[in-house]
Amino acid sequence: MIDRDGLRAGATTLLIGRREFIWGSRTYVMGVLNVTPDSFSGDGTGDDLQRAVEQALRFQDEGADIIDIGGESSRPRSAYKDAQPVPAYEEAERVIPVIQALAGRMDLPISIDTQKASVARLAVEAGAAMVNDVSMFRADPQMVAAVADLGVPVVISHTRPSAVYPAGVIHEVIKDLLCAAQAVESAGLPATHVILDPGIGFRKTAAESIEMQRGLSKLVARGYPVLIGASRKSSIGEVLGLPADQRMEGTAATVALAIERGVDIVRVHDVKEMVRVARMSDAIVRGWPQPPVPGR
Repeated sequence: MIDRDGLRAGATTLLIGRREFIWGSRTYVMGVLNVTPDSFSGDGTGDDLQRAVEQALRFQDEGADIIDIGGESSRPRSAYKDAQPVPAYEEAERVIPVIQALAGRMDLPISIDTQKASVARLAVEAGAAMVNDVSMFRADPQMVAAVADLGVPVVISHTRPSAVYPAGVIHEVIKDLLCAAQAVESAGLPATHVILDPGIGFRKTAAESIEMQRGLSKLVARGYPVLIGASRKSSIGEVLGLPADQRMEGTAATVALAIERGVDIVRVHDVKEMVRVARMSDAIVRGWPQPPVPGR
């Protein structure tokens, strides 16, 4: 496991694609690009390749640092009866053309949001530089080996089938994530390539998601870069009583407070607005003026 003090003091860097990420220097923004017809947040581009490319390029112009492309909705099937699993070939048909179209047109690294090893391999071959597995390697037993073979950074997002946390959600989320990190490191991926995500909203009640956000600093203290994806999540909807397309202010609160607790990457739908929230939060938390952003 990475020593957190050494990581921060030594300004450890990670090359994702052609971009250098310096953990602790500022907060990085990951823009969500759902190339699905059934995204929970209502922003899926479906099979409209041009629309997907234009949205990604707009995210780049708005200040995103990573584009996360997903071809299967992660919304829970227990809550959305029309949410169905997508076969690997169909998921690949959705995401690969978008990755290929963007790989030569943008400087930002592309992340593939998938639970399938075969899709991850095809995506990296097409130009993706990072894998984001929201199943914590549970959906496909081949994913650990695939990520280790590919040698690209991986985001491990927390989930668990039981959705029960007898020792408390914070303690058990951290334990599960460290176990998953150890598995992929044992397979050969360097620890520096592992990024942890507490999985806000994944098999967690609104109260558990909020408790996990309150305890983010405990996950940050374990030494790995931390990503949080609370954007438009149902916990915000339950607190504010608002649908997914009206949760921007709630998302802004989660972003600002996550940055105060030390997270490294925020995964968001509203890129322009959350880039501004992140920059202001960084000015307060990390100091100001900030160094210039490479490539901008």
